[in-house]
Amino acid sequence: MPAGRRSAGQMQASATTAEAAAAPKHPARARPKMMRQYDLVDRVRAYNPHTDEDLLNRAYVYAMKAHGEQKRASGDPYFSHPLEVAAILTDLKLDDATIVAALLHDTIEDTESTRAEIDQKFGTEIGALVEGLTKLKRLELVSREAKQAENLRKLLLAISSDVRVLLVKLADRLHNMRTMEFMPPASRQRIAEETLDIYAPLAARMGMQEMREELEDLSFKVLDPEARAVVSQRLDALTELNRNLIGEIETQLSASLESHGLKALVKGRRKQPFSIWVKMERKSVNFEQLSDIFGFRIILETPEECYRALGVVHTTWPVVPGRFKDYISTPKQNDYRSIHTTVIGPGNQRVELQIRTREMDQINEYGIAAHAFYKEGVDSPTEMLNRESNAFAWLRHTIEMLAESANPEEFLEHTKMELFHDQVFCFTPKGKLIALPRHANVIDFAYAVHTDVGNSAVGCKINGQFSPLSSELHNGDEVVVLTSRAQLAPPSAWEALAVTGKAKAAIRRATRAAVRDQYAGLGRRIVERLFMRAKIVYADDKLKGALPRLARTSIEDVMAAVGRGEMKAADVARAMYPDYKEEARLSGIKGAAAKGKTPDATTSSTAIPIHGINSDLPIKFAPNGGAVPGDRIVGIVTPGEGITIYPIQAPALKDFEEEPERWVDVRWDIDEAVPRRFPARLHVQNVNEPGSLAQVAGVIAEHDGNIDNIGMSRRSPDFTDLIIDLEVYDLKHLNGIINQLRAKAVVASVERVNG
Repeated sequence: MPAGRRSAGQMQASATTAEAAAAPKHPARARPKMMRQYDLVDRVRAYNPHTDEDLLNRAYVYAMKAHGEQKRASGDPYFSHPLEVAAILTDLKLDDATIVAALLHDTIEDTESTRAEIDQKFGTEIGALVEGLTKLKRLELVSREAKQAENLRKLLLAISSDVRVLLVKLADRLHNMRTMEFMPPASRQRIAEETLDIYAPLAARMGMQEMREELEDLSFKVLDPEARAVVSQRLDALTELNRNLIGEIETQLSASLESHGLKALVKGRRKQPFSIWVKMERKSVNFEQLSDIFGFRIILETPEECYRALGVVHTTWPVVPGRFKDYISTPKQNDYRSIHTTVIGPGNQRVELQIRTREMDQINEYGIAAHAFYKEGVDSPTEMLNRESNAFAWLRHTIEMLAESANPEEFLEHTKMELFHDQVFCFTPKGKLIALPRHANVIDFAYAVHTDVGNSAVGCKINGQFSPLSSELHNGDEVVVLTSRAQLAPPSAWEALAVTGKAKAAIRRATRAAVRDQYAGLGRRIVERLFMRAKIVYADDKLKGALPRLARTSIEDVMAAVGRGEMKAADVARAMYPDYKEEARLSGIKGAAAKGKTPDATTSSTAIPIHGINSDLPIKFAPNGGAVPGDRIVGIVTPGEGITIYPIQAPALKDFEEEPERWVDVRWDIDEAVPRRFPARLHVQNVNEPGSLAQVAGVIAEHDGNIDNIGMSRRSPDFTDLIIDLEVYDLKHLNGIINQLRAKAVVASVERVNG
């Protein structure tokens, strides 16, 4: 259940009395009988005198006939549902195309109607809206979550093309939630959870607070009816108890503002049960400890009057410290604008106030639906909102980012993550405002500035102080991100630290790209060296022409496949030169390895250079022993893992004798100016006496060895077997440590382990 997303600023206006505050506020909820054609037309004409009555009538008749004898779970004609969805949208004063799409929104999915037929009868604009609202059919997916995610992905992509799809979908979900009592219990639970997880937050992110509140309340009623009943009862009792106080506060506020020349509409109302429950859960407090159950909204004409009213309020009553927020100068991402403050008002009561203009109040309540799409001469709703709405710009950007998720479940997870958060406002050194979710850190900030900044971030300063990149940010922090060109990709561990979906997705992309580049680099080296040995010419242009034969779309795909072991370099050669015959030289490498010999000079000249565990090749060292410079080495390609480096004397190489295609020529290429450590393993038989382990560790430390791990087992009462994994610079360094250990009286024997 989401937590901490409600504040007094999201309160819906109601009547100016306690009784009205407690009354139902959804006029479209109860209609005694199904609406007639002329009723629908009248509702639209009331706010849009230029409505296309013929279009509305044709859509009404078409949808009614298409659904025919279909029934809802309640037993009502199915057509009553799209009709109620259209009625909800007329309350939001939406354009003809949206109302028609609401009437038709289930026709493609649940009747014999097709997109082509809708296009023919009502135009491609309405056809696209209806198709965007149609769930995917025949999904070959294993889990319900995957199906849910794919349908959500389709919906969000349709919304990014036309925002009216979202408005119809929210109205559709709202009516389904209003009639939930006729559904089976399991379905009620699932739909309510989905509504609370996806649709209520989506309405909130689009600034549609009235719809968000009703969706939350209806979901709360299904998911935890007992808690909702308890909170509602306590609210009703408190409302009755404070009936006179609420009216007194409204009167005093109005009089005080009027005495300073400000004509304001003052509205009082109480919070909704769900938001109160969430706050109680999040802060672990009981009902009596809540001090902001009732709030008051002061509505004026201009932003200047809002700030004047703030001055009046703050000079009339004491201010509660830390409870002031100015969302007029710094709007929320969903276009919410208001001033929030809390004062100690009449009766020594804490009073939450929101101060805003009439226009702000409309947008705060109805969000993107407050834009009049039906006006003549406006662009398409999507283009208009791109210019006018931060909320819609955020949604389109989020959809683009989410579309790159690797699988449906991942997409669903990150969609929820993007929808569920309050905001923290931070600043760049140049004063640019960056809005982030609560608990976000510098990694999230860096990716919010730019993906390249995030990928190359190596440190930061918060308010002038050096801090870790994982530091949580707070309102007003100024953040400087320190970057380095040497960092080609972010550490994959950052994904677990990041909070925002954008940062997580960018880190995942960069990590995948870095891994792919590693495999592609390895594959290119393998291919080029095979061509050198075979004395044939390699050229990217020639390989490009052979791509169809390799079933790959790009040269990088081919190289990455070779590097991952999914394709042989010889296959690449045959695709480019059909008469190429694979040489039998690999058996020579195997033979040399089996005899402990060094490959010849020709082989070494075409071998892949090994610098260590680095960022340009997917290299790892043999388990149970590793390899160090000075060892004669060979490489074994493991599909999906790159090359494993073995000492030529490793017994494990016998396991690969029947797979010559996996053997790769490698050689050390160590820069002595940049010392690096390499893994090795020792088997030490130690005399069992006090301090013997310390002596062994001391020898390794004195000779600049680094112990990674020690395993101990008692072989007999007198001796202990030690398996020591350590890091050394090269074979000479390792042999020096071995010799020094053998000189110790507490050491019975020392042997290097090779597999």
